[in-house]
Amino acid sequence: DDPGCTMDHGHSHGHGPSRDLDAIKRLIKSGSGLSGCRKQAVKAFELLARAEAETHGTSVENVHFHEVGAIDSIIDTVGCCLAVKLLGAAEVHCSPLPWGSGTVRTAHGLLPVPAPATLRLLQGVPTRPGPPVEGELCTPTGVALVRSLVGSDPARWGRPPQGFTATSVGLGAGTKDFKGHPNVLRVV
Repeated sequence: DDPGCTMDHGHSHGHGPSRDLDAIKRLIKSGSGLSGCRKQAVKAFELLARAEAETHGTSVENVHFHEVGAIDSIIDTVGCCLAVKLLGAAEVHCSPLPWGSGTVRTAHGLLPVPAPATLRLLQGVPTRPGPPVEGELCTPTGVALVRSLVGSDPARWGRPPQGFTATSVGLGAGTKDFKGHPNVLRVV
């Protein structure tokens, strides 16, 4: 397998039909050249499905993803897992996640931020106040992905590991513009 990979998923973010967990798993498992990242991506969607099921008072099998079932969310999740693999990261650590504020429009209508499934996924995760902007700073897919990569070891949440030396830095900018605050993810 060629470890190099480029992905251009430049498209509108209009979201198509909803998908259940099994349909998402089939899509993820059908990809080629993704050995080692499929399992991690599936784990993120399983965490998300459990949070959605609990939120809606149903079973994981009855959960239908709306926004996060869109192909761009699936590509973003698999792409992130692939990036972690290509970086050769032995483990992932995460600083406290920022709370957002205000509301977000979803397939279920206008919801408070963090949205209910996001709030369930944030249980047990160190958080901090977000910058003084209104909006969703942690999406359900993002929190599920971080949880699947970091795991449950408290030592991997909140600060870099003892003796950590930064050897490279990666930055990614989101498409949502906040007034007075960049929408940037930093990976060190």
